[in-house]
Amino acid sequence: MTDDKGLVTVLLVDDHAVVREGYRRLLERHGDIVVVGEAENADVALTQVQKLAPQIVVMDISLPGMNGITAMRLMHEFQPRPRVLIFSMHEEIIFVKRALQAGAFGYVTKSTAPNEMVDAVRMLAGGKKYISTAMAQKLALIQGGPDMDSIESLSAREMQVLRLLVQGLSVKDIAEALGMNAKTAANYQSAIRQKLGADTAIQLLRKADQLGLDIPL
Repeated sequence: MTDDKGLVTVLLVDDHAVVREGYRRLLERHGDIVVVGEAENADVALTQVQKLAPQIVVMDISLPGMNGITAMRLMHEFQPRPRVLIFSMHEEIIFVKRALQAGAFGYVTKSTAPNEMVDAVRMLAGGKKYISTAMAQKLALIQGGPDMDSIESLSAREMQVLRLLVQGLSVKDIAEALGMNAKTAANYQSAIRQKLGADTAIQLLRKADQLGLDIPL
């Protein structure tokens, strides 16, 4: 799907101007892609989508205020409806699953090779879906596994706490890092263990490994 000049039109949504500029240059280096707008948060993105009607929206999940998943669901109400490529630092399978379930056409991480981003935009423009190679491999390994339901039951906040737990932070450190009191952090830890069926720290690490979280050696 291209505009009347045969160009693929793209809106970039990321709260870091340097990131947007870098990917604008990357995409526009190719003659068939043009970045028609940028947005630093979801509210601006929604306005830009209605105003510019881009064919592809390249959007981060973690945005100030409304997150990218919620913004994408709102974009689905627009006509014409843009195809959303999630571009995120999150490399955990749970984020890929949630993005695809919410209607994303693709998912690439910020560690993805630059040329893969270009390929993804072109694939979406052609009506196809795209998941970066590394994420597709992880998804294939865990898809349909016995722990998928418990993994999907974790909230975004619980995922944050889990990520810090596997990095070796104490409950006190996690509380300070996330701006909550120690009791709340401990409650999150208990809820995570219960949902994942992990009675010990070792079991929790194993569950986290299934999620694709980076485990310290």
